[in-house]
Amino acid sequence: MIWLTGIVCLVVGVVAGLFAAPRLSNSSPSKIEELEAKIQELQRLHDDYRDHVSEHFSATADLVHNMTESYRDVYQHLSRGAQDLCHEEVAIKLLPPADQSMLSGADVDTMEPPKDYAPRRDGKQSGALSEGFGLERQKTMDDDR
Repeated sequence: MIWLTGIVCLVVGVVAGLFAAPRLSNSSPSKIEELEAKIQELQRLHDDYRDHVSEHFSATADLVHNMTESYRDVYQHLSRGAQDLCHEEVAIKLLPPADQSMLSGADVDTMEPPKDYAPRRDGKQSGALSEGFGLERQKTMDDDR
C-alpha cells in the first residue's frame, strides 16, 4: 500500500510540474524573440553611443590642438611686436624672444618628468617603494651562527 501511495504521488507531482512549468517560465517563442530583439536594439544603441563619444573626444582633441597653435602664434606675434616696437630692455622685460619662450619646444627635451618615489642615496639602500623600506632587519638565530 505504501508503494502504491508513493507512485501515485510521484505521478501527480510530475503531471502538476508539466502543467506549472510553462506558466512559471514564460518562455514562449514570441517572448524569446522579443527579448532578443530588445538585446540587439540595446547593443546597437550602445555602439552608437560609443561612436558618438569617440567622435566627441576626437573633435575636442582637434579643437584643443588648434587653440594651442593659435595661442602660440599670438604669443610669438606679441613677442615680435614687443621686440620691434619697444626698447630692448622693455621688450626683454615684457616677453622673452620667441626662440626662448616656453612654447618654442626647446626646453621640452631637457625637462624631466616628476618622480613618484624617493631616489636612493646610494646603490646599497632600498628605494622608497621597496617592501622593506624603513624596516630594520631583526636578528634571527641563523644570523648569530
